[in-house]
Amino acid sequence: MTAPITDAPLDDAVAAFRDSAAAFLASQDQRQRIRRLDDGQAPGFDRAMWPQLADQGWLSIAVAEADGGLGLGLAEVCAITGEAGRHLLPEPLIDAGVLPVLLLAALPAGGGRDALLADLLPGQTMAGVAWQEAAGELTPNWPSGARGRWQGDQLVLSGRKRFVTPLDGADGWLATVTVDDEPAIVWIAADRFADRAASVTSWVAVDGGRCGELRLDGVQLSRDHLLASGAGVPTAITDALERSRIALAAELVGIARRSLELTRDYLTVRSQFGKPIGSFQALQHRLVDLLILVSIAEAGLGEVIGLAASAHGEALALLASRVKARASMTALEVTRAAIQLHGAIGTTNEADIGLYFKRAVVAASRLGNASRHRQRFAAAAIGAAAGAGAGVVGGGGEAARADASSATPARVWTDADFRPDQDWEAMPEAQFRALARALFARYYPEDRRHPPWRQTWAESRDWYLTLSRLGWLAPAWPKAHGGMGLPADKLIAWIEESEAWGVARPPDQGLNMVGPILMRFGTDAQRARFLPKVLAGEHVWTQGYSEPGAGSDLAALRTEAVLDGDHFIVNGQKTWTTWGADGTHMFMLVRTDRTVKKQAGISFLLVDLKTPGITVRPIRNIADESEFCEVFFDDVRVPRENLVGELNQGWTIAKALLGFERLFTGSPRHTQHTLHLVETLARQRGLFDDPVFTDRYTTLWLDTLDHGAAYAGFAAIARRGEPIPASISMLKIWSTETWERLSLLLAEYGDEYGGLREHARSDEIDLHLIAPLFNMMGAKIFAGSNEIQRNILARAVLELPA
Repeated sequence: MTAPITDAPLDDAVAAFRDSAAAFLASQDQRQRIRRLDDGQAPGFDRAMWPQLADQGWLSIAVAEADGGLGLGLAEVCAITGEAGRHLLPEPLIDAGVLPVLLLAALPAGGGRDALLADLLPGQTMAGVAWQEAAGELTPNWPSGARGRWQGDQLVLSGRKRFVTPLDGADGWLATVTVDDEPAIVWIAADRFADRAASVTSWVAVDGGRCGELRLDGVQLSRDHLLASGAGVPTAITDALERSRIALAAELVGIARRSLELTRDYLTVRSQFGKPIGSFQALQHRLVDLLILVSIAEAGLGEVIGLAASAHGEALALLASRVKARASMTALEVTRAAIQLHGAIGTTNEADIGLYFKRAVVAASRLGNASRHRQRFAAAAIGAAAGAGAGVVGGGGEAARADASSATPARVWTDADFRPDQDWEAMPEAQFRALARALFARYYPEDRRHPPWRQTWAESRDWYLTLSRLGWLAPAWPKAHGGMGLPADKLIAWIEESEAWGVARPPDQGLNMVGPILMRFGTDAQRARFLPKVLAGEHVWTQGYSEPGAGSDLAALRTEAVLDGDHFIVNGQKTWTTWGADGTHMFMLVRTDRTVKKQAGISFLLVDLKTPGITVRPIRNIADESEFCEVFFDDVRVPRENLVGELNQGWTIAKALLGFERLFTGSPRHTQHTLHLVETLARQRGLFDDPVFTDRYTTLWLDTLDHGAAYAGFAAIARRGEPIPASISMLKIWSTETWERLSLLLAEYGDEYGGLREHARSDEIDLHLIAPLFNMMGAKIFAGSNEIQRNILARAVLELPA
């Protein structure tokens, strides 16, 4: 099965940790260990394994070298916890190996803190963190219900801590308490509980692990057990919790990925009705949907790990909630569906998939479930957005929030401020975003912001030529061909800022399709002839792929091109030609050999639409717009020099072009734009006071964030000049179906306004609500319908049987 798509190859150190962890965990069957340990006896893990994990360096990763650690970061931690999830390591790696170590590392050096850290790193001591006092808490409450009062030199504790992990088998716990009205961290050794039966309640989790409740009443500690107190304690414990959540998300994503792989393998060997059940299209499409969930979660996790390296406070909390919500939902959905796809065997203890489901249930509930994290994300992010003005948040970088009034720079900008030959890699993202907003404020027509329908060439021409003059027209093209050569983060930022500003998409198939194809397959003469005219706006390109009876079945096309000396004679018909009425040129697929199999006899031609014999007829769509056209060819003579690639090589070029088209179709532009409209509607109508709406909105906001992260990964592949893989189809599906859910939410919460064709204006609302829904319906079909995309993923990525 094809590996997950990431923005870039893993750092060597991270890859080394991941591979080492995989080898170590594979040396024993962790699933059989779980079965042996889940016999009702405490503690649900093998304590003798703990020093072995320490010997691997797993407990020391994120600790500074000065404290005896490896001085590495969260990426290495997540590489380990992801493999622990894949292999189902029974030991409580995050609760005992990540959270307490991160907490101690964040506390001031000295005294008991140093001694305890020195015992934890080699695995001599196993500790948990007792911070939670009620179900659903995400951070400790201060002042804590657990308190300490001094009696001479003894600190006497009172209160309770719940959901403490590990419990049985632990040597003690770092506990959050309030001492002298100040937040504090104390070390409570297990032997401090004189009457353990009365003070410790152990609960068995569904995966066989243990957690429980500590009753602290009467526990006495000496002064050296007070590890830290004061204003820095809440910051230390919160930071440790957030980073542990990200590590737990990596474990959950590892669980989901391995469950997908196990299910895929099962579907290829399990036979029914004389066939592998993996050949049944209904099951293939279900598994493809799980593949998409896992891949989107992996993309979001990768982005969050990178951003979290320098994040603290509320920014870190938002990242942790974003990724924990996504990973929890994904692991639960994938493992639950995997049991269904395994059939009855999946419900038995002998099937491994049940073990993954049980672990997903527990891990999803730990450190805050998906619902809690959506609530926290919404409360913080929506509140921050209200102060900054309406906007859109997308993946691939920081939040893009701008409005016309607050973001418009006071200074007078000139063309020279936007010179395209800058070092985009070195420019900070915030500076790039500010520059993009300044460009829009200076040059983009105010009356063309957020148009409801696709714009014609006449409506877009001035803006297109302005970008061309400034050198900002082709952000994804290499500089050698007149583009900006933006790196992935800046390209995503450009898309985000464009959508936040409401910049209309011009007819751009020359930029997004013809340009990349000629760079890869064209001749020097073709590139010199056509690319400058695309940048100058002299050529407006349309696509000639679909035909009556040959939509998604592209190989069934019948338009024929017969070679006649230095020309091809073209006859046939193309349909669903977007911007056909505006186009000056068409790139098209034609049949040049009928004696070979369908895919082998196709060629790729460039055609001037002013050539005699071409007729263009508009098609009115269900939104009453003339967006599409039919184009008829009657003995049209096309110069042979307009053949791209070799004769009959068109299928290869077409597949590459479909990759570029699906990359463009999978862009977050449309989801970000519609998210912006939903947010605007919510503010106009007070919908954020409705918790049901807010949860639905936040879910789709997070879907859009991770959509941007996945897009950034594929965009980086294209930018490196590598072939776009078949897995690009998942991006097109996620993009259009997220867009669909947003469009439906927009129309639904517009109430009666959601049924109006025109822009709705009243004392209640000022929005065009229905346009995204109509626009989306075509997007799910063109570039290959989403059903066809699922077929592609089933065969080319999951490698399911035909």
